[in-house]
Amino acid sequence: MIVGTAGHIDHGKTALVKALTGTDADRLAEEKARGITIDLGFAYADLGGGAVTGFVDVPGHERLIHTMLAGAGGIDLALLVVACDDGVMPQTREHLAILDLLGLPRGLIALTKADLADDARRAEVTAQIRKTLAGSELADAPILPVSTVTGEGIEALRAALLAAEADTTARAALGPFRLAVDRSFTLQGAGTVVTGTVLTGRIAVGDAVTVSPSGITARVRAIHAQNRPATEGLAGQRCALNLAGEDVTKDALHRGDIVLSPALHAPTARIDARLTVLAGEPKPIGTWFPARLHSHATEVGARIVPLSDPIAPGEAGPVQIVLDRPIAAAIGDRFILRDVSASRTIGGGRFLDLRPP
Repeated sequence: MIVGTAGHIDHGKTALVKALTGTDADRLAEEKARGITIDLGFAYADLGGGAVTGFVDVPGHERLIHTMLAGAGGIDLALLVVACDDGVMPQTREHLAILDLLGLPRGLIALTKADLADDARRAEVTAQIRKTLAGSELADAPILPVSTVTGEGIEALRAALLAAEADTTARAALGPFRLAVDRSFTLQGAGTVVTGTVLTGRIAVGDAVTVSPSGITARVRAIHAQNRPATEGLAGQRCALNLAGEDVTKDALHRGDIVLSPALHAPTARIDARLTVLAGEPKPIGTWFPARLHSHATEVGARIVPLSDPIAPGEAGPVQIVLDRPIAAAIGDRFILRDVSASRTIGGGRFLDLRPP
């Protein structure tokens, strides 16, 4: 199971992951110095059931929503974090809207910093959360008070995560392989490594792959699956792939690339989709509407063309998306649209046709 955090800045997402796994997911010196999460962080732990659960820790700052989106794709369960002292905040609402648009139906709500609140304040924030969740996919998600200072609720949260892990259905490993790249780096003595979530299929050491949309060909030299050495990686796992090839370098591989079976390499810059517009948008989405499109870890400029009437706030309809550059996509992939100034989420939906007229 892969768990993704969500929630406002300084509500204790990283501290909670550390309490559950023993790993500090903030790995950058700047994150340590500033005391905030800037990039995606990763941690792994056996919660007690014998399997390894992966955690993707995302930043909560409003200017880093694009980074949160890079980590939200491919998770099995959302861990939405709300602090007792602040209650529901702007990025709580935006992260929740994004999880809803991504179609994620499973989640837990951690009521953090519970040591700072009496029973009355806890009840007040719980009611506020329930009101915020109403009508969303997570409307009935359990709300668990926790404190990383006193340890209150940590074992209860661990038990809830373990129960969710037991209910997680293994993703089908049949069919072509796709991995959404969220990190690329060079490892001394090994070479270029990419990490990401396996979206579909399986991969084995020695397999040939293509990095899309660039078209770079590579061979898999080694695999880590759920942070452990492995001979193969499966759909639903976080994997690190050590890649070898003539054009394979750290600078040639980027967050947003898709490593896939060679037969799937067919980048597209024009996609038909169904778009749902958030109810808070100030006006309908009309022809040639400019936006930033996010799908898995990909971010690209886009223009939206409704294929019928303009799509009003709170409504949904068919659109054609014209991208600034080709991306690697698949039918059924979820996407999020944000405004060009990256200040708000507009809506999202699902890809329907990758080769439309």
